[in-house]
Amino acid sequence: MQSKAGRPDFQSLLEGQQDLICRFHKHELQPHQCGSILLQQIKAPVETVWSFARLFDKPQVYKSLIQTCDIIEGDGGVGTIREIHLVSSIPATSSIERLEILDHEQHIISFKVLTGGHRLQNYWSVTSLHQHEIDGKMGTLVLESYVVDVPEGNTREETHTFVDTVVRCNLKKLTRLSEHKWFHEEKKQKLKEVPCPSLDSHSSSVAVED
Repeated sequence: MQSKAGRPDFQSLLEGQQDLICRFHKHELQPHQCGSILLQQIKAPVETVWSFARLFDKPQVYKSLIQTCDIIEGDGGVGTIREIHLVSSIPATSSIERLEILDHEQHIISFKVLTGGHRLQNYWSVTSLHQHEIDGKMGTLVLESYVVDVPEGNTREETHTFVDTVVRCNLKKLTRLSEHKWFHEEKKQKLKEVPCPSLDSHSSSVAVED
């Protein structure tokens, strides 16, 4: 796997999550495949981020290249199959995908591509969320890993560049949505904590006479 840490302290973060990474982010790559793991810090609690990341039936909420999504088999649990239709601006049409993991306690979601009108065959994605302190406040560290076949006529580097770019765009939108939602949730919570002014029995009143 190729780490896309971007900051030195991410190495210690990864080391602290070795058990989870070995269980869910350690893909066995075949000679014709490539894979990567990307990280994103989000200044919002895990539960706020998870409210978007868990939406297997509505991936278009934060994945900009997806236009629509239909569940074609299952009830939303593991094994559910969806068909997504992609935006017309890219050289692909649709993708049929199966939900592999949906763990609400550990905040992990994973899916595999079964078939579709695109070149990225056997794509397998795993996304996990972890509590992480950012600027003195509790936030979220998102780890997203994938493995995919290298399309005929493309190199591993070209495939990495393309898929990493798409995943990064998705993670950035997930960040914007989560931080915006948390900003308003935190604002509401602070308003609730502000005591309301009240009149006591010693308050004076002024009567206006004609």
